[in-house]
Amino acid sequence: MIGALRRGLGAGVLLAALCSGAGAQPATGPSHQILEFSDLPDWDLDNHVEALRVFRETCMDMDGADWQSLCAMAHNADDGGARAFFELFFRPVLIEDGKAGLFTGYFEPELNGARTPDARYRYPVYRMPPEARQTSLWLSRRDILTSGVMKGRGLEIAWVDDPVELFFLQIQGSGRIRLEDGSTIRLGYGGANGHPYRSIGQELVRRGIYNLHQVSAQVIQNWVRRNPGPGAELLMHNPSYVFFREIKRVAAHRGPLGAMNRSITPMRSIAVDPAFTPLGAPVWIEKNGQSRMHRLMIAQDTGSAIKGAQRADIFFGAGDEAGRKAGQLRDPGRMLVLMPIQRAYALLPDDL
Repeated sequence: MIGALRRGLGAGVLLAALCSGAGAQPATGPSHQILEFSDLPDWDLDNHVEALRVFRETCMDMDGADWQSLCAMAHNADDGGARAFFELFFRPVLIEDGKAGLFTGYFEPELNGARTPDARYRYPVYRMPPEARQTSLWLSRRDILTSGVMKGRGLEIAWVDDPVELFFLQIQGSGRIRLEDGSTIRLGYGGANGHPYRSIGQELVRRGIYNLHQVSAQVIQNWVRRNPGPGAELLMHNPSYVFFREIKRVAAHRGPLGAMNRSITPMRSIAVDPAFTPLGAPVWIEKNGQSRMHRLMIAQDTGSAIKGAQRADIFFGAGDEAGRKAGQLRDPGRMLVLMPIQRAYALLPDDL
């Protein structure tokens, strides 16, 4: 999860972030339980080749001699032995901190925009100003947008046609802008003003406009558009503001950069809490709910709303359809981190 809610996507996370605050760390340490691969429902039905290929994308950046050794073996492994690779060198570890498992989704937004402003494209996407980098807490969203502090400084990357979509772009933390000539600008997280995120979904619930179960990203967007004056003021309820940078080194067909500064993969990359799950680690997810999902993912992103041992955000890809699916997801389940064997057993308490 880059930005107000994500480092890498970015954020991130959308429904949970809109409706709730980030949870506090547990007062006591987490518990660890080692399971067998036979304990993982549908393990044998997954596409382990896909998971191995995504694992190779970021494993070289992981810390630890054991991870580096496994990464070298992963790059030398034949795709036909992908399942055997995971079963031979890893053990599934259930890490729990007393909180129920929760899966949400995130995506890479695509906005319409232009390099120069006109009557349609009036809402700027800003780079981070130098003075904002020199302090942990800068101006609030309201001050940034109403004081004129950003004007005339050449900090605009582009202009877009929808302030609501721009707000949600900041929640995700990265995205693309489609230009009228068919080209795109890819945006990555460029920094933030340091103010904590405040949930506009939760604010709508507090005002009695919606019940909690009714709130989704689409519901919020529609309400803001139907009520332009109060809607603009509602967006100011969140003082956090995200700045962007233009990313030119990532090919258009590749996914956005995650927290490991490498492209992430739809339906194989997840955002996790690195306090519990090492970035780059394989993670087996068992998502329940209306559409069950059992598959091996790779932890390649983070998000400020992704807190807890059993908390993950699933990357759905780019565009409106991915956004629709991601915005609807809020399901229970569990996740198990695949750890190198010796590292897994080292997590167990001494009295076992």
